[in-house]
Amino acid sequence: MTTNTSNITLTGLARRFVSDGLLDESTAKDAFFQASQNRIPLITYLTQHKLANSSALAFSAAMEFGISVLDLDAFLPEAMPDKLVDEKLLRKHNALPLYKRGNRLFIAVSDPTNVQALDEIKFNTGLSTDAILVDDSKLRAAIEKYMASSESSMGDLADTDLEGIETEGADGNEDDGAVVVAEIDDAPIVKYVNKMLLDAIRGGSSDVHFEPYEKTYRVRFRTDGILKEMSRPSIKLAPKISARIKIMAQLDISERRLPQDGRIKMRLSKTKAIDFRVNTLPTLWGEKIVLRILDPSQAKLGIDALGYEEDQKKLYMDALAQPQGMILVTGPTGSGKTVSLYTGLNILNTDERNISTAEDPAEINLEGVNQVNVNNKVGLGFAEALRAFLRQDPDVIMVGEIRDLETANIAIKAAQTGHLVLSTLHTNSAAETLTRMMNMGVPAFNIATSVSLIIAQRLGRRLCSCKQAGSIPKDVLLAEGFSTEQIATGFTLYHPKGCDKCTNGYKGRVGIYEVVKVTEQLANMIMEEASSIKIAKAAQAEGFRTLRQSALLKVIEGLTSLEEANRVTKD
Repeated sequence: MTTNTSNITLTGLARRFVSDGLLDESTAKDAFFQASQNRIPLITYLTQHKLANSSALAFSAAMEFGISVLDLDAFLPEAMPDKLVDEKLLRKHNALPLYKRGNRLFIAVSDPTNVQALDEIKFNTGLSTDAILVDDSKLRAAIEKYMASSESSMGDLADTDLEGIETEGADGNEDDGAVVVAEIDDAPIVKYVNKMLLDAIRGGSSDVHFEPYEKTYRVRFRTDGILKEMSRPSIKLAPKISARIKIMAQLDISERRLPQDGRIKMRLSKTKAIDFRVNTLPTLWGEKIVLRILDPSQAKLGIDALGYEEDQKKLYMDALAQPQGMILVTGPTGSGKTVSLYTGLNILNTDERNISTAEDPAEINLEGVNQVNVNNKVGLGFAEALRAFLRQDPDVIMVGEIRDLETANIAIKAAQTGHLVLSTLHTNSAAETLTRMMNMGVPAFNIATSVSLIIAQRLGRRLCSCKQAGSIPKDVLLAEGFSTEQIATGFTLYHPKGCDKCTNGYKGRVGIYEVVKVTEQLANMIMEEASSIKIAKAAQAEGFRTLRQSALLKVIEGLTSLEEANRVTKD
């Protein structure tokens, strides 16, 4: 049913927005009617429905009423009075207490006509109230941060959100009396930390960062490779939050001067458990704690879910089918190397094979694989673990990372003597991996005869289904690296749009790979100790795509955007 708004006479702010060119008259009348029907301020309705720029609305309203606009980005959250106003009132009126001077309370509002908000807050607090005009979108974001930062909100978390949750340390033992006392004394902190971890799991995040600063404390999630602030609790809670996480990970809560590593297992149900790798780091204002979320189900997604192109997938599967040789997976931290390796191990994990891994630490538990955590403090490094593996009749060996010459030499000898070896290196490309091993001191002949496949990889954000088509001039496409054949064939470029199901137009991630098989020609170049530039050119000449070319292929397929391809890979 269409509502007739032609008989509505615009007054006040609605008329001002039309005269300032922010809205046309028809849109203004319809928005005025809908805002009245929904009993929300006109500015809030316009902002929520993206009918006008919230900043422009604030300045227009300020001109109408002859008042100034405060930029909330420049306002310190710790200066806001805590627990002074009932939170239900703040949400109801979209208002936020900014500061108190004597008997006067200054309230941030986005609608200067919202007199009812000031009256109700005045009655609730017994203080005189003064309105300060702010940007509506920034106000709503600030209110959410304010709610998340209040200690009372931690205690009021719905128990249904945390129902059935159990946490335990690395060895599953939490019988220490101190733990019980801490949980009783700090029940709101327990609920708050559990809720942060649950939110991270539900949001598909890979890492959770707890970060103390001089006057503030923040919690950030890394989702789809991008960090985003999720909560800002009071800085006074920093020691309690740190202590709670250290108790969960069975770390020494009295040690605040040295980094510590631990592990948390969160049981969501009888059949579902998520592991967290925990690291603490003493900083200037306290301990920064980072939790890496380790989901064992990722290793069982299957190779088809990782984003390999068909030819790349065949190269990887062929290398896994070999009885001996070395497969190296390279890339920066967080590029998905572990998932790629464990996907390969999962394929190899049969009753006929003896598989052993040495990791620092083991990130994904895989039934049927003998996993060893290296511990340099007691003399169990990668090299020592590898020597032990070779005395236990192995078929497949995985080394978490080749860091030094000793480990590299033992791994290469294993690959040369009838074992399949999988490992990682921190390099940027396949060609650089080969020269990195030479620089370590590994003889070129050993590299050429042992390394069979190199996979360099990155993770790019995957476009959500809300993506929108766009167009880019041909000369720009050529400059970006697209071939004339690709441009002539024709394809649709997509850009992120954004909806309520994604984050800034992206949802999930897709792997971008450079998969290079060490052919006879490349092996000869390795023995001649050719530079990484020459090896890279030779690999391209043999038909192996670079990371950049693979990223552009994902753009052509509509899986990601050109902007994201440029962020992840750029020649």
